[in-house]
Order: sequence, then structure tokens, then C-alpha cells
Amino acid sequence: MYLGMDIGTSGVKAVLVSEAGAILATAARELALSHPAPLWSEQDPDAWVDAATGAVDDLASRHPREVAQVAGIGLSGQMHGATLLGENGRPLRPAILWNDGRSQAECGELERRCPSLHAIAGNLAMPGFTAPKLLWVARHEPDIFERVAKVLLPKAYVRYRLTGEMVEDMSDAAGTLWLDVGQRRWSEALLQATGLDLRHMPRLVEGSETSAVLAPDLAQRWGMAKGVVVAGGAGDCAASAIGLGAIAPGDAFLSLGTSGVVFRVTDRFAPAPASAVHAFCHALPGLWHQMGVMLSAAASLAWLSGVMETPAAALLAPLGERVDGPSPIKFLPYLDGERTPHNDAAASGAFVGLRGATGRGEIVQAVLEGVAFAARDNLAALSAASAPIVEVDLVGGGSRSPLWAQICADVLGISVHRVEEGEVGAALGAARLGRLAATGEDPAEVCTRPRRQASFAPRASVTAAYDDAYRRWRALYPALKESA
Repeated sequence: MYLGMDIGTSGVKAVLVSEAGAILATAARELALSHPAPLWSEQDPDAWVDAATGAVDDLASRHPREVAQVAGIGLSGQMHGATLLGENGRPLRPAILWNDGRSQAECGELERRCPSLHAIAGNLAMPGFTAPKLLWVARHEPDIFERVAKVLLPKAYVRYRLTGEMVEDMSDAAGTLWLDVGQRRWSEALLQATGLDLRHMPRLVEGSETSAVLAPDLAQRWGMAKGVVVAGGAGDCAASAIGLGAIAPGDAFLSLGTSGVVFRVTDRFAPAPASAVHAFCHALPGLWHQMGVMLSAAASLAWLSGVMETPAAALLAPLGERVDGPSPIKFLPYLDGERTPHNDAAASGAFVGLRGATGRGEIVQAVLEGVAFAARDNLAALSAASAPIVEVDLVGGGSRSPLWAQICADVLGISVHRVEEGEVGAALGAARLGRLAATGEDPAEVCTRPRRQASFAPRASVTAAYDDAYRRWRALYPALKESA
């Protein structure tokens, strides 16, 4: 048996996976976000640990015999979060998350301090990344910065609390702007640019390697044997790719989670910072990946659900499983700023085209289409960086909606496939990495593709209308930016 834990932004998911690769059970715990100032987004690191251990407690209580047989554990997690620890290993402040936009000025400072940043890290300096956050802390909270002994990412902090070891995997480390992504090692030059050095960084391993063993007290608590290995694991997107069997160059998927991602596997380090495409290490040795990132995907629908005080499912139900063409309303899904292709933490959301006769259904449809248009921006950026993407698997919470899947196919102009276990892909991928660390098996034998439940092809009857709607949608961001 193998256990995967995904430390997300809105919650933690744990999955128990059999020797045959089937998901036997799942458990989840919710997490709260804090926004103490405009553009700020923070979480309590100990809440991740409580949620992770609580989820496994749940599995152990319901499936004690199976949990007792766990041989390997894998961790997945939200990327980029700056978890600052003092000499005693305790957090010095709340973690600053991936969707925090406060460090825009520090991004420019980092690029001035290290002109080789793009070549080494393979990415633009963006507020979401970890390194600019440390420059912000140094400038605005110098007393805390002086006390920083280690900087960990969210899943690495959970690992530390589970094992006592401070370790990070390559895929998550690539999102810090401190990793030499091509060489898969920490860059002393990038660390120096933020006033840090190698002593502040955890040890590095590949995602499929053993990073540590589960602490004896937790093994006893969950009825497990001693010496259960904990894999290096992966950032959430790379872990989702492992769960989808996306381990060959050219494999691609679209994630509609809290944030949105268009992801493609590459066999080499292939940076494309000019278009704000991310180039990161994959969770397996010798592989990398490119990503286009939207900061608000399913989060946009969740926001609308909250504003309208109506569950998301109830908002979608009246629209059915397909629409006859684009909504007359346009929505920019930049509720938390945007990365690809604009790299603008200050970008804001907007509805355009509202009239007195506008109905709720048109607004709901506009939100789904706005996210799909943003995904098309990302698809275009990745296709410009290398070969075109011709089809994608669809994962994340948004994958539950056949309506959204069809809109994505119509807007992107490519086939979109809903797959089994698409909502727990990152946790499943983490469990697979835990298995690889425990057994040393061939990744191709473990990281198989899930069954496709449904495929959605672009419809000729609406493609031209969506092409035109996309062109008009694209004109909104620069126009609104100019008038802001």
C-alpha cells in the first residue's frame, strides 16, 4: 500500500493506493486563507500539518488494515510558499503563498541584482515565486529576516514535521528562483542576490527518491511498520503529471484547480521567459516541464458562487452540458493578478458588456469562458515556445463540469479529455512517487495513464464565434490596464 498527501491551498487531500494502483480511499481537510492586506495571501504552516495528519488519522480509522501495510509515502504541495523557520525549527511568521502579490517591486530589484537570473532559473521574477518574498521580508520585516535559519516550501515543512528532515525535491525547488534548473542544484549566485546562502536551503533529492523515513511516533499512531519511506515528492503540477502518466516529452494537460495550468513535459531545460512561460524540473530524473499559469481558474467560479450566495453546481445546472455560442458578457479572471502571459500581479478582474437585461446565466457562462480564454493565452505561449499542443487531459476541480470541458475544447480548438481520478491527480501522483521510492520500480510501469471518461472535441458550429470572442477578449486587458 502507498499513501499520497497533497498540501493544497484550500485543503489537504490524502489517498490510499493499492499494489494494483487503485485508489482505495480518500480523505480531506479544509484550510483557511488569510488576506491581511491588499495583494497579501498567507496561511499558518501548522494548519497544513494538522490537516495532513488529520486526513491520515481518518484513513487509519476507517481502513486500519490497509494503512498498516503502507510502505511508501509521497507528498505533493502548493508551490512557492515562503515558510520561514528560526533556529528552533518553528515558523517565524505566517507563510507567504503563491498567490501573494506584494513583492512586485522586489522582482525588479532581484533582476537588477542578478542579470543572469533568467538563464539560471529559467523564469521571470514574479511575485508568486519565493525569492522576491524574501527580499520583501528583508525590507519590511528586517528583524524576522535576520532570524531566518531555513526557508521551506509548504510540503517540505509538512515533511519536516512528519520525519524531522528538511528536504526538497527538484520540481518544487525550481519554483523558488534559487535553483539552477538546468543543473538541478541550488545556485549560490541566486541565493546571494536575496541575502541568503546554501545553509538556508534544505537538502535536494529527486521526486522519486527516498528523502527520509516517517517518524516512529507517527508510524505507531497510524499502525504502520517502522522505516516507512517518504519520497521527495513534487510540486502540485508535477505531481498531477505523475498521476496522469505524463512522463514522456510532449505529454500535456490542463488543470482547472484553484489556479489554472497548461503543462507540457520536455526532455530538456527549455526556458521561455519572454512569454512568462515557466520552465521547471519534472518530478523524475532527466525530465523537465513547461507551464503557463493562471492565478484564478476554479477560484473564479468559487468567487462568483460566494458573491451570488449560490453553490457552484447550482450556478452551472441551468446551462446544461453545452452552450450554443459565446456569452455576450466578457470576464477577465485576474482576481489575484496574472502570470502567463502578462506577469502582472496588479491585474484585476472585470466584467465587460453588462446590460440591464443581463441574466445570471450569461454571467456564469462568461466566467467559464474567461478562464478558458486565459487558458488559450497559455496554450499560445507554450506553443510559441516549442511544438504546438494538439490535445490535453483535463484535471482539477473544474474537470467535474462537462459544460466547462466543452467550452475549453471550443475555445482552445483542440480535444479535451476528462480522466478518472482527475480531481485527486496530485495526491495520486504523490502516492506513485512514494511507491517508486519504496520499490525502485521503473516509472513507466507505475506512472500509467488513467482511463479517459469522456472526450470533447471543438464544435465547428461555434469555433468561429469563439475565435472572434477571444480576439475581442484579448483586447480588454491592455485597454483596462491603460485606463487603470
